[in-house]
Amino acid sequence: MPQTARRIVRARTPEAEDGRRRQIIEATIDEIAAVGFAQTTLAGIAGRAGISTGLVAFYFTDKGGLLEATLRHLAAGLGALVSEGLRAARSPRARIQAVIDANLGECQFERRIATVWLAFWGEVTVMPRFRRVQRVYERRMISNLKAGFRGFAGPDAAQRLAEATAAMIDGVWLRATLSDRPLDSAAARATVSAFVDAQLALLALALVAPAPPRTRP
Repeated sequence: MPQTARRIVRARTPEAEDGRRRQIIEATIDEIAAVGFAQTTLAGIAGRAGISTGLVAFYFTDKGGLLEATLRHLAAGLGALVSEGLRAARSPRARIQAVIDANLGECQFERRIATVWLAFWGEVTVMPRFRRVQRVYERRMISNLKAGFRGFAGPDAAQRLAEATAAMIDGVWLRATLSDRPLDSAAARATVSAFVDAQLALLALALVAPAPPRTRP
């Protein structure tokens, strides 16, 4: 085999392919953070990655495919953090905390990453391919939270508590990232943790409270 051909074959190994895709996705994150979602182009991404626009299109076909892959990359990274925390959890409350800590961890408050998440969520209502990713992300968060709350309540109550906690996580993160103040991961986690503890305390009171006296008909 000629030397040039051998170089091409080596460059197209699965490891090299994955490395090239990650390089392009990281350049996409940088481009969105720098110029915004609407102004992001394949040419701009290619320039940041130091490759040709044609090579970007070869790996991702078009801008929509690349942006979806970038969103999936961010969601997969977050999912890996959640899974890591859940594996270390030794109690139902710890499982809940693992979800909180992953979703409101320091890396999720990095300005570069937060800007890109905000850009994607702004497009969810008009981009079905982004909406599909968001729904999977949301279902997994609620499912993981519900599994933790099932240690304290029945399925219906656990579902309601999971949905409320997911709303708190998203709301606290959104409020923090839209604020002019420095992003504070620890404060965000403390806020949601306090909410969960308050809900569990109310649940415990409801479980031990005596039933109201029955009145005669």
